[in-house]
Amino acid sequence: RRIATPEDVAGPVLFLASDWSRFVTGQVLHVDGGLVMA
Repeated sequence: RRIATPEDVAGPVLFLASDWSRFVTGQVLHVDGGLVMA
């Protein structure tokens, strides 16, 4: 468990900004290295 780095966040951000995510609605995507579960 660690704090996410910019490289960790880049993939999900690129996905959410792409056309691939056009059908993703009402979701919460935690990109935090698992710290939410702590």
